[in-house]
Amino acid sequence: MTDDPAALLAYDRDHLWHPYSSALTAGVPYLVESASGIRLRLRDSDGGHHEVIDAMSSWWCAIHGYAVPALDAAARAQLGAMSHVMFGGLTHEPAIALGRRLVELTPAGLEQVFFADSGSVSVEVAMKMALQYHLAGGDRRTRFFTVRGGYHGDTFSPMSVTDPVSGMHSLFRGVLPEHVFAPRPPAGLDRGPDDPEMAAWERETRALYAAHADDIAAVIVEPVLQGAGGMHIWSPYAVSVLHALAREHGALVIHDEIATGFHRTGPLWGADHGAAIGVDLTPDILCVGKALTGGYLTLAAVLCTREVALGVSRGEAGGLMHGPTFMANPLACAIAVASLDLLRDNDAAAQVRRLHAGLTVGLAAARGIPAVLEVRTLGAVGVIQLREPVRVPEVTAAAIARGVWVRPFRDLVYTMPPYVTGDDDLERLCAGLVGAVGDVHG
Repeated sequence: MTDDPAALLAYDRDHLWHPYSSALTAGVPYLVESASGIRLRLRDSDGGHHEVIDAMSSWWCAIHGYAVPALDAAARAQLGAMSHVMFGGLTHEPAIALGRRLVELTPAGLEQVFFADSGSVSVEVAMKMALQYHLAGGDRRTRFFTVRGGYHGDTFSPMSVTDPVSGMHSLFRGVLPEHVFAPRPPAGLDRGPDDPEMAAWERETRALYAAHADDIAAVIVEPVLQGAGGMHIWSPYAVSVLHALAREHGALVIHDEIATGFHRTGPLWGADHGAAIGVDLTPDILCVGKALTGGYLTLAAVLCTREVALGVSRGEAGGLMHGPTFMANPLACAIAVASLDLLRDNDAAAQVRRLHAGLTVGLAAARGIPAVLEVRTLGAVGVIQLREPVRVPEVTAAAIARGVWVRPFRDLVYTMPPYVTGDDDLERLCAGLVGAVGDVHG
């Protein structure tokens, strides 16, 4: 195949199907020629070059940036031993090391680790765990309880617990299993039981749960930040209400921390925000992914309590009925261990506090744009919400012209920058987003 950029882009347009895109009206993507630090070198369809700050961390996973020496070294060292072996009947040091680190980093009691290929698959596994747990106990609970506004992945079970009305998978209503959705909790991290809107939400949610309690296998939620469902920030108190309902009625709790984990919202886990109000938000099952390998390779994990693992294993099947081909891939596991080392050595919590301060100041100017409904930040997440759908190609092009790569969706222009983004680059990133919104929607 020719290396001519125009020919490459033409072949891409004619043959490659990109996420959420149409084969009838295929857009023309930007060609990435290289990536280093927090920057991408892009080529457009007219042959122009652009060096841009990646405001997206490649869909939130490249938290350390690109061409990271420590992660490159881990990959090379592991390649010298083996890139992959099956995990059925075999094991290896990278998987054991990563499992040990995850058990140490996650809340006490989450002792069993199941490796998966991707975040979506980890949610599939978590839901299967919950179903098998109840079936093994002779309890045929088959439904899940969650809140509107969430997103849990694009495969079938995760789609079924993604908001069926306003979510990304409403097309599949009537085909997917029907689960139980409470209203989205009132926006705001600091809402508590004395807040009138929160009290009303709690009453409605408790009544809804009670009506379906005998059917509910587990509650599944993204704690404090709903990611691709709309970047909604919600209270740890609301999470605690959902925990209480599950505990009161014999259901399990699943946390989807694929987007919120590894300090993206500030603390190590989104559920750690519960400490601020004195509640323990430890789930029975925890899904992690995205940032796990620093964006180098796809890998996810599901952690659960010993009780859940033993309950599943006592069932008719005798074990968890799942086994991905690339489960616990040694190369991915070795890189993940190195990524966790970087989180520790670089003091990721401090990095995120600095980013939060910069995002709060840098995006504030967007509030003066008439088309902007709201600006909100949480940890290393910054969101500009519009009063209308984003004109995605135009905003993207305007941001690139200002030296920033961004991929808006729905009515949101948002950023989840790499943790290593410096103050000057963060200021440029924020100015680029605000300027692009003003250029296109102002």
